[in-house]
Amino acid sequence: MKSKKQDLSKIISKFKNKNVLVVGDLILDHYILGKVDRISPEAPVPVVWANKEDFVCGGAANVGLNLVSLGAKVSLCGILGKDHFGKVLLDHITKGGIDTALVIKDKSRPTTIKTRILANHQQVVRVDWESVEFLTYRMNKAILEKVEKTIDNFDAVIIEDYGKGMINPSLVGDLVSLCKKKKKIITVDPKEEHLDYYENVTALTPNLKEAEVAANMKIRNKDQLPLLGELIVEKLKPKALLITLGEEGMMLFEDGRHHTIPTAALEVFDVSGAGDTVIAAFTLALATGAAFIDSAIIANFAAGIVVGKLGAATISKKELLKIINKTGASGKD
Repeated sequence: MKSKKQDLSKIISKFKNKNVLVVGDLILDHYILGKVDRISPEAPVPVVWANKEDFVCGGAANVGLNLVSLGAKVSLCGILGKDHFGKVLLDHITKGGIDTALVIKDKSRPTTIKTRILANHQQVVRVDWESVEFLTYRMNKAILEKVEKTIDNFDAVIIEDYGKGMINPSLVGDLVSLCKKKKKIITVDPKEEHLDYYENVTALTPNLKEAEVAANMKIRNKDQLPLLGELIVEKLKPKALLITLGEEGMMLFEDGRHHTIPTAALEVFDVSGAGDTVIAAFTLALATGAAFIDSAIIANFAAGIVVGKLGAATISKKELLKIINKTGASGKD
């Protein structure tokens, strides 16, 4: 299966007219950077002399930033704690050009924050503050009511599940029903433990590990990938399944067929957040009316760019068009 450069460029040119809702776990990534030159006298652990810190949007917020960077209008729906870090994350989201009218503050749970302490370019430790308890019935209802009032404004809905309690079976079922009723695209970046939640969505974008959990099958070689995908499609019945394979590229399943899409990465520095970029680009392309295969090829190029950057990064339309024009535009059956 091949796509022409001009066809992909035309799809990308339509990104700016699209409005996407991202529903999912909002995460604040906190980095403390420094150096180590001694061991603590209190315990056999390194003493990090911190000299810099940084806050970055993670989880569903990073998906939102990727969509904005690609030219879309974006709204986020998620939960923040009524705490200092909730204010920090909300400020970063707002500065990123994302609408936060559907973000809810909940005093009963903390804002999810992942603090990574790095020294001499290596991670020393990670500290997580979070609640993974499912939302209450009252909170689920409040979220659904907010989405119902605004659903007509959106071309597509992305569910971003990081397993922090926001995404639960009741909420997903109601969202899928609403999107089907309103004829809206709904895609899911899944959490492996929750794969049974996501029946009948437009598309799923698991990585290989998540796909193996979904199918209860550990593959031994690439020849078994088609069977793996077919098992998931039969079980969850999405219109399309896009399995990301890291350095091996992607495999798309749709309409009883599968397509192998070779990696577009030139260099791989960091795979953090690559899944966020994939679902953002894939969903945005689908929202323009593009075919699943063309959308997957665009997402593959987007992933090829982002893995060449450090940390949970975003990409721009300009970068995307540049790599397509430079390397060609194709997918392999």
